[in-house]
Amino acid sequence: MEDFLNKIFFGNTVLAYIKAVGILIIGLIFIKVFKSIVLRRLKKWAEKTQTTIDDFVIQGMQKSVIPVLYFVAVYIAAKSLKLVPQLVSVLDIALIAIATFFAIKLVTSALDYSFGEYSKKKSAEGVKTKQIQTLSTLGKTIIWVLGLIFLLDNLGIDITAVVAGLGIGGIAVALAAQTILGDLFSYFIIFFDRPFEVGDYIKVGDKNGTVEHIGIKTTRIRALNGEELVFSNTDLTNSRLHNFKKLQRRRAVFQLGVIYETPPEKLKKIPELVKQIIVEQDTAEFDRAHFKSYGDFSLNFEFVYYVLSQDYKTYMDVQESINYKIFDKFAEEGIEFAYPTQMVYVNRTEASPA
Repeated sequence: MEDFLNKIFFGNTVLAYIKAVGILIIGLIFIKVFKSIVLRRLKKWAEKTQTTIDDFVIQGMQKSVIPVLYFVAVYIAAKSLKLVPQLVSVLDIALIAIATFFAIKLVTSALDYSFGEYSKKKSAEGVKTKQIQTLSTLGKTIIWVLGLIFLLDNLGIDITAVVAGLGIGGIAVALAAQTILGDLFSYFIIFFDRPFEVGDYIKVGDKNGTVEHIGIKTTRIRALNGEELVFSNTDLTNSRLHNFKKLQRRRAVFQLGVIYETPPEKLKKIPELVKQIIVEQDTAEFDRAHFKSYGDFSLNFEFVYYVLSQDYKTYMDVQESINYKIFDKFAEEGIEFAYPTQMVYVNRTEASPA
């Protein structure tokens, strides 16, 4: 029996092969126990919690850690044998490649989970979800590139020379693409800071319209006249932007002028008359009414109120209703509106006798 165990096949004794198989079986038993007992108890515990991060961790262990453990068991068992250098090199490369692959998968899954949770907290709609998916794709691409560089470096490939060569070319590319990169970073600012979103009515300089699309480089706005306005993201983040969707109420100021011949008692009634008209509007909140100034041809009053809506059409409807009622009320009270007039006084003098 001892002679049989000491027989050599492919550079290893039968006893060495038995030990390798034993190591593999012990490793498989350990993995089986870990899955059946540890993971099962963790799952039961996770079901009782309200958070989802523990579910994500357990799922990550199942999809990434367990496959690596299987290969580690095979790797340790194989390394216990005397192998040719070429086979040892293949095993080492395979271990690094598999570990790197599943590590990247775990990190990208964590990125997806983070963006998914962010989307839920922000109650993201369809358009917002697409933006989140775009950012997630960009993030995962960067992670895969970094992972590939890490893998090549651990495989003995001289990355320094490659990176140095890319660095020189990268400077030229960065200079040529600085506008694109600037718009890309501005996209991140728009996404996280949220100065506006799709569906918001905004004004940039002398241009205004409804935001229809927020892209990685450009944002598209539908103007009131129907044409599409295309802005680079950098232009928007560097501009003073008016977002009318954030408007909770709209301030309205208007003036009226009446003729100088208006009797004092009627003049004093005007602020209260207009106030009552404004108060009667369902979506209006009165602020003030004052006899403001003496004009060239009129006595000027100023009125201020708020429309309790961000909709411009609602604001115009309220102002129109107020104008009609003021016109009717002034006609009823005999108060005349002023308009540009000029009065000429002529002095008549008697001619002196000759």
